[in-house]
Amino acid sequence: MPAAAKRSSRAVASRKRDADHSLTDRAYAKLEELIVTLQLAPGEIVSEAELSAQLRIGRTPIREALHRLARERLVNILPRRGIVVSEINVGAQLRLLEVRREIERLVARSAARRASDAERDRFSGLGKAFEAAARSDDATAFMRTDREFNDLCLLASHNEYAASTMTLMNSLSRRFWFIHYRQAADMPLAAKLHAAVARAIAKGDARSAAAASDRLLDYIEEFTRSTVEAA
Repeated sequence: MPAAAKRSSRAVASRKRDADHSLTDRAYAKLEELIVTLQLAPGEIVSEAELSAQLRIGRTPIREALHRLARERLVNILPRRGIVVSEINVGAQLRLLEVRREIERLVARSAARRASDAERDRFSGLGKAFEAAARSDDATAFMRTDREFNDLCLLASHNEYAASTMTLMNSLSRRFWFIHYRQAADMPLAAKLHAAVARAIAKGDARSAAAASDRLLDYIEEFTRSTVEAA
């Protein structure tokens, strides 16, 4: 095969891989939101075919997204039985928070030290978005801002090991929040605590970012324990 034809073939293959990756990311984002917002409820059994038809995305990207969600413990894949959305357990959530506190402090401190100028500008904007969600008491806006904030923290920390650990916990934490916040949470306060972390990272103040992260986790742990009383 001539060199030009080989280069063309490689370019086509590369574009196909990028398109497949994009579809998987899209499938993951949609499925994660459905699970976190309880549109796919804990204990619900679903199938690749049903999800593919519902989201209008091919079964291969759906399958790859489901395997990613299984690694994050949002679904359980049971051979010959289907896919089950995982149940929610307060005890497990508290154990998750033990790990999350330590990793999130590290991530906040690292992001404050290592974020680029563009990332700091975005953290500043997210701080304002959190404050706006607090003023309007808008839970949906808060959830979407929180997801972008989590992703940016992991990117700006430049620590792939911390990022991979936090990725396993973020969606579980958002889902637990969503199912209980109406009964036990102070959403405006949670948004303000997130805003404080974002502002500290934007300023490059690692010590303040770590302290703000601890205050946020103090509140989240208090909230988690209060769900037992609210039940």
